[in-house]
Amino acid sequence: VQVAESGGGLVQPGGSLSLSCTVSGMIYSNFVMAWFRQAPGKQRDLVASITSGGTTNYANSVKGRFTISRDNRKNTAYLQMNSLTPEDTAVYYCNIDRRITPQFKYWGQGTLVTVSE
Repeated sequence: VQVAESGGGLVQPGGSLSLSCTVSGMIYSNFVMAWFRQAPGKQRDLVASITSGGTTNYANSVKGRFTISRDNRKNTAYLQMNSLTPEDTAVYYCNIDRRITPQFKYWGQGTLVTVSE
């Protein structure tokens, strides 16, 4: 199983950016896809998650600004980020988590998002 993120980069404050996460080699369905982020010197925190049924969950800091979605046929999740601030600067990681048998969890390598003038 491979998890690959794309879409990071440099954006100005107030701008928007969209991230994608594609899972390949997966033969199971029914797993949660999530985005985490880790800023320099800080712990990795949950940004948003989405179940295979479409139920979403967001960190308070991104509610109203970020939107997570997924295409189950493509095993791909998306994170649309609007009204970005410098505090959103971090490496964003995609995570997949299956909580029923067989249980597993995979991480992507991360993509850097920098919000700066």
